[in-house]
Amino acid sequence: MKLILSVEPVRFPLTGIGRYTYELALRLQQNPEITDLQFFAGRRFLPALPTAADESGNGYGLKRAVQKNFLAVEAYRLLMPLLRKRALKNHGDFLYHSPNYYLPPFAGRSVATFHDLSPFTWSHCHAPQLVRYLQKELKATLVRADALITDSEYTRKELAEYFSWPIERIHTVPLASSAEFHPRSADELRSTLSRHGLTVDGYSLFVGTIEPRKNIETLLDAYSRLPIEVRKRWPLVLTGYHGWRNESIHQRLESARREGWAFYLGFVPSEDLPLLFAGARLFTFPSLYEGFGLPVLEAMSSGVPVVCSNSSSLPEVAGDAALMCEAKDTETLTGLIQRGLEDEMWRSSAVEQGLLHAAKFSWERCAMETLEVYRKVVKGQ
Repeated sequence: MKLILSVEPVRFPLTGIGRYTYELALRLQQNPEITDLQFFAGRRFLPALPTAADESGNGYGLKRAVQKNFLAVEAYRLLMPLLRKRALKNHGDFLYHSPNYYLPPFAGRSVATFHDLSPFTWSHCHAPQLVRYLQKELKATLVRADALITDSEYTRKELAEYFSWPIERIHTVPLASSAEFHPRSADELRSTLSRHGLTVDGYSLFVGTIEPRKNIETLLDAYSRLPIEVRKRWPLVLTGYHGWRNESIHQRLESARREGWAFYLGFVPSEDLPLLFAGARLFTFPSLYEGFGLPVLEAMSSGVPVVCSNSSSLPEVAGDAALMCEAKDTETLTGLIQRGLEDEMWRSSAVEQGLLHAAKFSWERCAMETLEVYRKVVKGQ
């Protein structure tokens, strides 16, 4: 099998779709069934999979700058497919896989991974000019694709229903947490946590971009209802990109910081994140909408109990190992957080169940199931 894999999302430090692309690429490189593997980014083929030593993020800053200008966005949207089409000329005997939604015009068969439908179903949570760009590009992908991959069964069904796309051509391939997310001893954690002003087992954790879809205001409402001694003993720590459409969230975080029960760390170095997970007393994730919800799996892999919402794909990811409630049910969420912090019997069981559940997901499984999708597409199934 001859494969072109778009590695444009691979930028260091790895997050989200970049991590998925990188882990998938590493394993496809080692698979003897793929006789010719080519990496593609922007409008050119790369000699090898990007590494942290490469300046792979240069084009990203340009793209982010372009997103702020409507005319620039539209010019980029119209020009880039033409440039990519020219670069991919004479490769029609390859299969092309985009792990990040977008498929360029391509003479051969092609597959795209859709991680969620937020540009359509949660468009109010994105910048308007970015929504226009994403919607046009994703609709073009639906016309070009021979098959689609989703991270969850929830997104598979949502995609089929929203676009009336044949569900038999959409395949669920779950993600996984990476090897650096695992339980750690207090001695391993102490130095890193102290740099962030934290102690082992001394805080609840939220990881994600500060934006409306993550439902952080409900989390703050729920946490504020806890007894003050509980909040002070285990303050809420949040880390992730600064985000967008979040002025009121950041104001509330600042107020909670002054009161001593919540702290926003910003975006922490990627090498620190697994230790922040492993050192947490509890992981909280009441998101309104997730295509997969990888942080839930990363917390379980780290041996940390989880409280999350039961929205979208999260029940698939959390299984029976987490405490769950409706995303906007503040009162119930408060009770679950308090139980997650104080109920030692449940906590012990949750850690054990979480580790067993997380072990069912692996990047090896992700690669093998992705390869099975490739086989079906190549055979015209």
